[in-house]
Amino acid sequence: MQLRNQRMTWLCAVLLMAVMPGCAAKKDDAATPGSSTAASTDTPVESKTATEPEAKEVADATAEPVAKPEAEPKAEAEVTPSETVVAKAPAEPASEKKAAPEKKPAAKPPTVDSPLTAGIPGEGPLTTEEITKWLEDPKNHKVIDFQLPLGMASAQAAIKGLDENPLTLAKIELGRQLYFDPRLSSDTTISCASCHDPEEGFARQTQFGVGVNGQEGGRNSPVSYNRILSDKQFWDGRAESLEAQAVGPIANPIEMGNTHDACVVCLKGIDGYRLQFESIFGDEGVTIDNVGRALASFERVIVTGASPFDYAENAKRFADLSDEELAEIKTDDPEFYEEIEQAKKDAEAHPMSESAQRGWALFFDEQKTDCKACHAGANFTDEQYHNLGVGMDVDDPDLGRFTESKEKKDHGAFKTPTLRNVEFTAPYMHDGSQQTLEEVVEWYAKGGHPNPHLSDKIKKLDLTDQDKADLVEFMKALTGPFPKVERNRLPK
Repeated sequence: MQLRNQRMTWLCAVLLMAVMPGCAAKKDDAATPGSSTAASTDTPVESKTATEPEAKEVADATAEPVAKPEAEPKAEAEVTPSETVVAKAPAEPASEKKAAPEKKPAAKPPTVDSPLTAGIPGEGPLTTEEITKWLEDPKNHKVIDFQLPLGMASAQAAIKGLDENPLTLAKIELGRQLYFDPRLSSDTTISCASCHDPEEGFARQTQFGVGVNGQEGGRNSPVSYNRILSDKQFWDGRAESLEAQAVGPIANPIEMGNTHDACVVCLKGIDGYRLQFESIFGDEGVTIDNVGRALASFERVIVTGASPFDYAENAKRFADLSDEELAEIKTDDPEFYEEIEQAKKDAEAHPMSESAQRGWALFFDEQKTDCKACHAGANFTDEQYHNLGVGMDVDDPDLGRFTESKEKKDHGAFKTPTLRNVEFTAPYMHDGSQQTLEEVVEWYAKGGHPNPHLSDKIKKLDLTDQDKADLVEFMKALTGPFPKVERNRLPK
């Protein structure tokens, strides 16, 4: 992806920065979100260059012990990026409003400390002095040999993007700052985290994303964790890489409502960012491609830690060893014996319920459910596209992958999401139409919604109510800790 040639003079830059605080840049009426040319359907906004996908949703810590959830930080914004303008119903007169039922706070995902996402040490906004000192430390520029944790480790060979964009602590930290910085948007209200909030499972618990000026889209925000195992991004796979995906929402008129040129000018005007880009990327400095590289580096280290299922599966390898065999291993290979004992202790410390264990058997039962036909591998996704019948009962359905591939088999097909930490990422499906995991299981049990392009992997399932409950409990047993992320320390 190449940045368009900038023709910005010094005067233009000054005028741009003077329009509104931060990086906000006023667009002409033709490009203003909410105008007649803003995206008003569920299809992707047309890219400004052939290689810049204009994203509809912002992008799909290796420690294993489960930790207590961190204290809730201050909310960054009430709105999130998205695709389609939706008219809001008039507010009820005050006298007719009914008291809303008390809503139980959603459980927050578990976290564990990680040096990769802890941010530059200190408190408050990042100063130039702190950033300069950070950049002067050679260890922050060394390439990291990133290792996946227990459970995900079997997919180490499937890691994507590191040959082209090696990980360094400095680059991850720059990406962290950009991820939480609303100055990337036109009105300084929307950041990547607005739609992919760590407190909400790196997703958002709304049916659709909401961008600048309150514009709402037509697809649910996909998760931004475990993306290290994925190349093509978005529900329809239209972005060829995580780097390409990361910068799309910036220029989407419904999401961040900015332009890539304006974003670059903004970042160049912030000393803390300019210093980091020049230190990490050399003479190139701040470019939109390097913004994508930094954001992708941060997102690649957001990886789920070991879950109760992973501990149970690891211990299961040694379940058939007899006492005599264990005694022999203890004598001949003490280190291996310690590994076996630790696996048993870990499984006992992170137990799966009996219901989850039954769900485990059901999930992998090829005759009764065959869930692994799509939710396969270490990340519980085949990274492929399938028509489940979701949303296909309307006159003008979302065609999903077909819009990109033009292949008949992709008509109404969407990318299989990971099931790891899925209990925190409601609502579900590409259109956010299903509020609970129970609803999702019911959808599969009834065989989806019949349509001419329904995946041949979808079939009616003969499940009891207990079977359905067990499958839900198994999915909850796939929860592992996220790396704890510093979200508030951004350059002045």
